[in-house]
Amino acid sequence: MKKRWTVLGVLAIAMSVALTGCGGGEKAKPAAQTNEIKIGGNVEMTGGVANYGNQALSGMKLAFKQVNESGGVLGKKINLILADNKSEPAEAANATTKLITQDKVSIVMGPIVSSNVLATVKIAEDNKVVVMTPTGTNEKITVDNGKVRPFAFRACFIDPFQGRVMANYATKSLKAKTAVIYIDSSSDYSKGVAAAFEETFVKNGGKVAGKEAFLQKDQDFKATLTKIKAMNADIVFIPAYYEEVGKIVKQARELGINQPLLGTDGWDNPKVVEIAGAAALNNTFFSNHYSSQDSDPNVKKFIDAYKAEYKEEPSSMAALGYDAAMIVIDAIKRANTTDAAKVKEAMEQTKNLQVSTGIVTMDSNHNPIKSAVVIEMKDGKQTFKEKINP
Repeated sequence: MKKRWTVLGVLAIAMSVALTGCGGGEKAKPAAQTNEIKIGGNVEMTGGVANYGNQALSGMKLAFKQVNESGGVLGKKINLILADNKSEPAEAANATTKLITQDKVSIVMGPIVSSNVLATVKIAEDNKVVVMTPTGTNEKITVDNGKVRPFAFRACFIDPFQGRVMANYATKSLKAKTAVIYIDSSSDYSKGVAAAFEETFVKNGGKVAGKEAFLQKDQDFKATLTKIKAMNADIVFIPAYYEEVGKIVKQARELGINQPLLGTDGWDNPKVVEIAGAAALNNTFFSNHYSSQDSDPNVKKFIDAYKAEYKEEPSSMAALGYDAAMIVIDAIKRANTTDAAKVKEAMEQTKNLQVSTGIVTMDSNHNPIKSAVVIEMKDGKQTFKEKINP
């Protein structure tokens, strides 16, 4: 009898454990978790490029809010789980690790700037987790040493494309014969764009009169700008981010550098006007992902929705955050799962998808085939100049 009761006791304990594992105990997952899709957000919410990060994040949130309000994806609501990478590559790597190991996501949105994305893609690849950066333009994010990174994607055009766009604009539209290239030597983004610009500018018959460099967070640029002024080139190309760009433009104009100053999508931030001043930014031009003055009705639809949500006009960063989310949503729907391998395959097959900045088709290198625009600054306002197709 004693043995029989012992056996029955063991069976009772085993049944109790089994029931607990099925959801009857304290460790059971709340029912709500089974009705959500967790997507990670590795975003520059604080730090040197927080303006970019928070704008892109606003675009992502709008897209996910819209899809959730229309019934969600696969019958589930999207839960965007955020990690602040503080605008630092090491923190971006830590954020990716946390989102994958602790939050158990299979898709990570972000980071925003190229150096931070490059710090995360290997971690995601090793864990077979999809990374979708809205705005990381460095070529190596999706292709390294000639090999496509299987789980890395982006919603923006790449550095070589916008470098070529601005070199062509300089030589063909501005008729520039000589240029000075002034880069942020601490930025992979800046160096990548500059290399493509130089190659195309020289190919078009132009001459690079000089190349100078600064470091992120520098404050005083006048010594180098004095050297640049002495070169007397037709244009100065400055592929950099808004914080330094604003200071460089302001100090350049104070020194009497009145030539056209050219840049890239890193210029697209209201802070540039605050820092440089509206007058100093006259006769400046930069490449961008979209213009609010574009006549495309889909662009207007996005702008109206963004204004209704945030009471302000979206920047290109916000538009790309929205686009990245829409590409991910579309891929999950077509994959009919959040399994990273299947979402990856669906994302590779993205074709003619309507997003806020136009129509997107993903190429074999996981880069979207899409147009660029050239923006001119006039009295502190962005003015649409021309649209360039890939």
